[in-house]
Amino acid sequence: MPKTTDAIKIIHQIIADDPTIQEQIALESINAEIAQLIYDSRTKAGLTQQQLADLIHVEKSVIEDLEDADYQDNPLIMLQKIPMRNKKNPPMKT
Repeated sequence: MPKTTDAIKIIHQIIADDPTIQEQIALESINAEIAQLIYDSRTKAGLTQQQLADLIHVEKSVIEDLEDADYQDNPLIMLQKIPMRNKKNPPMKT
């Protein structure tokens, strides 16, 4: 195998045959994408983390963890912890 100094190629060579590592990388990629979507949506709406947390009735730390992709659970499990609005709990007017 030819020598390379390209870090990405070196990492790919190391993990190419390890399905566990490939799965972890795929999950972290999904986590990062979800985190970015939450951040982008929140900032586009002009909300702070605290305002979003208040709006959906969660602690600010939940928003921080989601935006940092800093949690141990599957991202969908983490998102399910956010209460969904229903007829008994209509959206707040801002």
